[in-house]
Amino acid sequence: MNPLSRPVAVAPVSGRPALWPGLAFALIGSIAFSGKAIIVKLAYRHGVDAVTVLMLRMLFALPLFLALAWWSGRGRPALTRRDWGAVLGLGFSGYYLASFLDFLGLAYISASLERLILYLNPTLVLLLGVLLHGRKVSARQLLALAVSYGGVMLVFGHELSDLGPNVGLGALLVFGSALSYAVYLVQSGQEVQRLGSLRLTGLATTVACLLCIGQFLLLRPVASVLTVPAPVLWLSLLNATACTFAPVILVMMGIERLGAALAAQTGLVGPMSTILMGIFILGEPMTPWIVAGTGLVLAGVALLARWR
Repeated sequence: MNPLSRPVAVAPVSGRPALWPGLAFALIGSIAFSGKAIIVKLAYRHGVDAVTVLMLRMLFALPLFLALAWWSGRGRPALTRRDWGAVLGLGFSGYYLASFLDFLGLAYISASLERLILYLNPTLVLLLGVLLHGRKVSARQLLALAVSYGGVMLVFGHELSDLGPNVGLGALLVFGSALSYAVYLVQSGQEVQRLGSLRLTGLATTVACLLCIGQFLLLRPVASVLTVPAPVLWLSLLNATACTFAPVILVMMGIERLGAALAAQTGLVGPMSTILMGIFILGEPMTPWIVAGTGLVLAGVALLARWR
């Protein structure tokens, strides 16, 4: 049993475990994850760059993920050299590179488009399975892919006309982030079975935190931290706790109570919550193009989950 488990409430009539605690964990976790883009966009308004914002987020998150790795590894066998190699590779791909490309891309595109591109992740996992493992793709799955990518292109085309040519660069960077995280998901299956999801997450994210801090030390003067505006520090602390560490725990607890399939469906609230936060917090416009594009992306992912 997962050490973070809690007693599950029992419905009084049927005797089955109640779904609402797991749904609440998964939904809150998905919404909290979505807030990351909003916080990054707010930090950029203070003149800081992606390298600095990412370093601060990971610096504040590092003690939390170290504690998670220790907690979930108690009483477990020590990692082998092979395990450490896998943790290093997965930490680089799934958390460092994916985060860095995402933060870079957010400087050029809206939070709404960023979330829609990242939500293509299930389609990228499917495509990587075809390329790396020779899996078959049905005609219905291809249709689902077309629907999702059509939704992203609809929003992308609208932003390209409004925000200029750098939108293309931003979208490409965020797509690279989604692809990097998809590689992590595809390659992490065996290690999850060996180490457990929480332990692997704690270790891999710790690696990513150290890489982000090291990147800052290589590219920026250490003294530049002293010039970071106070609001950026507070935003980074909020990003590290409420939008990075807490969602990891909440989603894992949701999966534990609901199962992976049902918990994944709660992720459908992610793009819509980012769009709503972008409208009310960032002042981003709500256009028919965004509504239509979001509907297509969500429909495509839902069809892909149904026809997998």
